[in-house]
Amino acid sequence: MDVKEIIGVWDFGYSLDKHSVRSVYIGENAWGHPEFETVRTDVGEAVFRLKYRNDLTKCTYIAQKINDYILSKLPFISFIVSMPPSKKRTKQPVQEIASELAQITGKPCIEGLLIKSKSTPQMKDISNRQERIDLLMDAFEIDERVAARLTETGYNVLIIDDLYDSGTSLEAATQTLRKCDKIKQVFVATATRKK
Repeated sequence: MDVKEIIGVWDFGYSLDKHSVRSVYIGENAWGHPEFETVRTDVGEAVFRLKYRNDLTKCTYIAQKINDYILSKLPFISFIVSMPPSKKRTKQPVQEIASELAQITGKPCIEGLLIKSKSTPQMKDISNRQERIDLLMDAFEIDERVAARLTETGYNVLIIDDLYDSGTSLEAATQTLRKCDKIKQVFVATATRKK
């Protein structure tokens, strides 16, 4: 594992490993789309199989690695949340990882606290970083019904995500969570990162 600290508006953040080691263009398929031969890290391959091959058995592997390599680097965690999904699926990969991590750690996973209330365009199509953050800030919100069930203040929250790229989604999520007066610190853990 090549664990790396990721710096952002959150209090502490880490990523387990790069997503891929290399990707080489090998030509076009029958429909004219580019094809690549990609060599992924072990965690990158697990994320790929989970998201694109629907292999839910990879959730345990990813969650265990986050537990083994990242959690010891963080202060006390009150509960876990997952990044809201950008795509509708029967089973949400990041939510499944967060739920599995909750099982491993004995920490609660609070589903639905952080929600995506509006759809957004593909972030890769927007080159301006601040514009991406503004769009996402407008799309994320705290579900007040879920927040009302938090009985204390001073909670430390761990956000789980599968891939760290520019950090704009995690930044918007962190800023949204900070609007909840019951939350003290926000931590981030991602399975993989682009660089």
